Amino acid sequence: MSIETEQIRSHRLRAHHLDKKQPMTGMTAAAGACGFQNSPPGAWETALFNRLEGCTLQAAQNALYLEKSLIQAWSFRGAPVVFPTEQSAVFLTALRAQEGETPWIYTRGITAALDFLQMSFEDLLKRTEKAAECLDNRVIKSKEALDRTLAEVIERELPEEKRALWRAPSMYGSPDRQTVGGAAVSFLLRPCSFASLVVFGKRQGICPTFTSFKNWTGGLPEHTPDAEKTLVRKFLHCYGPSTKEGLMAWLGCSPRQAKRLWHTISDEMEPVTAGKKAASILSADRDSLLRSEKSGDRLILLGPHDPYLDIKDRQVLLEDKGLQKQVWKTVGNPGVVLKGGRAAGIWKAKTQKDKVEISIRLFEAFRAAEKKAVEELAGEYADFRGLGLSSFHIE
Repeated sequence: MSIETEQIRSHRLRAHHLDKKQPMTGMTAAAGACGFQNSPPGAWETALFNRLEGCTLQAAQNALYLEKSLIQAWSFRGAPVVFPTEQSAVFLTALRAQEGETPWIYTRGITAALDFLQMSFEDLLKRTEKAAECLDNRVIKSKEALDRTLAEVIERELPEEKRALWRAPSMYGSPDRQTVGGAAVSFLLRPCSFASLVVFGKRQGICPTFTSFKNWTGGLPEHTPDAEKTLVRKFLHCYGPSTKEGLMAWLGCSPRQAKRLWHTISDEMEPVTAGKKAASILSADRDSLLRSEKSGDRLILLGPHDPYLDIKDRQVLLEDKGLQKQVWKTVGNPGVVLKGGRAAGIWKAKTQKDKVEISIRLFEAFRAAEKKAVEELAGEYADFRGLGLSSFHIE
């Protein structure tokens, strides 16, 4: 069975709740489709705004900080992700590696510290997990303070001959502010997150805060027997047609872990051809992918790192490889002007005090009415952020 690009875009818009805005009662469904990466900070709020009718910044933050129906923690690829609290087993526990499946992409760099300390990954992870138990009754402001605090707890339990090495200046940069021990802890916070030992608390100004899942919610994640299967289903539903390698890239896990997870739902998949390449889809998604209707020309100002953009088959959204480099950068990704599911341009916002400047660069010709609609979207975004739109430029 061959799946065309237009069919893929149409299906993915529905899977990501971007075909049309949903009522506010759909907040959990929208956030739970595949989670909202929250980098840069506030990206998850923009993602909700584009999916929910009448969504306000206050309503989004209340769900995360007061009602706690949403939670933020380091999840896939070690990124900060906002997802439904009730699905924590899927976005955290299911990511835990089994023996022989490490390292994750975000812990590979720890090797230099381990060699210097002459300690094993497993030993140091156990020590860090034990130290993180102190978060059950405290909240720590800033990532730097979190690294330092846990490093100090671990140091007290180290053999005397290891302590001088542990306190040595970091070889990873900022040696005046970070020790080797603090750097090692920083690498291991992601695995600790998967064990629900550390989550993000309420942001204080520009600083994040950290505590344990138990301290933040009053309990532990609900047990979900098929959490790993659910995780793979979410990936394939939102990013299919795809492959085991696509899952590995999305999770940031080892090939061995990706293979194990992929095969948990092998009986729920079927092979297809997409872009002349072999891939798989969920059998349950067959009808959605084969729909003949076009995805329409709905215009959306997607924020940087919106989950819809979190793909490897970038040609589905944008064929021109030169333009792809302007959308998907190593750092500092812009927002994307979405038209009918395609990346039709990029946008950037510059905030000064209570005003915001928004500039647009289009990749294709827009009618006058479409340009006006984009300007209206910019105004709506500024209102969502509680800012005045000081200037709007489009080219």
